Amino acid sequence: MHKLINWFVHNTVSSNLLMIILIAGGLLALPRTHQEEFPTLNVDAVRVGVPYLGAAPAEVESAVCVRVEEAIEGTEGIDKISSNASEGFCSVIIELVAGVDKTKVANDIKSKVDAIDSFPEETERPVTAEISIIATVLQIAISGPADERTLKLIGQRVRDDIAALPGVSQVALQFARPYEISVDVSEQTLRRHGLTLAEVGRAIEKSSLDIPGGSLKTEGGEILLRTRGQAYHGREFEDIVVLTRMDGTNVRLSDIATVVDGFEDTDLRARFDGSPAVSLKVSRVGEEDIMHIASRVKEYLEQARREIPEGIAITIWQDESQDLVDRLDALAKNARSGLLLVLLVL
Repeated sequence: MHKLINWFVHNTVSSNLLMIILIAGGLLALPRTHQEEFPTLNVDAVRVGVPYLGAAPAEVESAVCVRVEEAIEGTEGIDKISSNASEGFCSVIIELVAGVDKTKVANDIKSKVDAIDSFPEETERPVTAEISIIATVLQIAISGPADERTLKLIGQRVRDDIAALPGVSQVALQFARPYEISVDVSEQTLRRHGLTLAEVGRAIEKSSLDIPGGSLKTEGGEILLRTRGQAYHGREFEDIVVLTRMDGTNVRLSDIATVVDGFEDTDLRARFDGSPAVSLKVSRVGEEDIMHIASRVKEYLEQARREIPEGIAITIWQDESQDLVDRLDALAKNARSGLLLVLLVL
């Protein structure tokens, strides 16, 4: 090492050339340097979720969680299995052995969970997904003196537009209640028409379906047949035939019930600056660039503000990219101060 230092001391041209190469290489690499406030943590884990609506935690544990654990036990690559049974939902977290192929193990787990045929009929389809750390980039509030449906529709439109931007992969709509269609039938009305609540429920279930109908082979190719009867809006449910009388007349749902096209009855509400609001959360995954995402979204929001109804405001109330800019500015300031001190000492 001493000889190497002496060589550079006596060969100033080589020393300066090496310095120029290092500085040029750093400047060329700077635009491609990944910028983030904190390092991304890789989580080697998979999550399985199974909804079991209306069931108590004890029922969820015995009927769902235990069966999931038994099905995936012994799968290669699994280190630890933890399950949580809550009211109406089973959550199973599978920690993986370090270094295994996470995607392959997740697919193996999904195949085994999907093959379980002993779940209660009331359970919904299991959802198996790899757990990944999602870092927030922006939190956006959409607020104003509008009804809940209008705010949610605007939020959905803005969410879809942001998700379509290049480099943006994660956008979630928050503080917006899920849509719900409620059907209110009085006992007196049911008696008058000779119906039961179960019969009304079965009529709705049978009429609101999309059913595959096979295929037709023609000279031009194969045509797939499908009956599209799934109802999505209140007025579509109102047209469902509940009863056909002997004289051929139909009793529709609107004749016996009040159909309300609204939202789930929950306490989920949000206000921003005193006005009703919904929120959008823009996140990054993996090696996505926080500065690029923030720049694209802010550029789009400038355009969106001109297109939304008057009185509705779109406000960024949390900006993680600005925190990163502040840290980079502090780093640059400290670097300049350090360089100045070095030059003064030399």
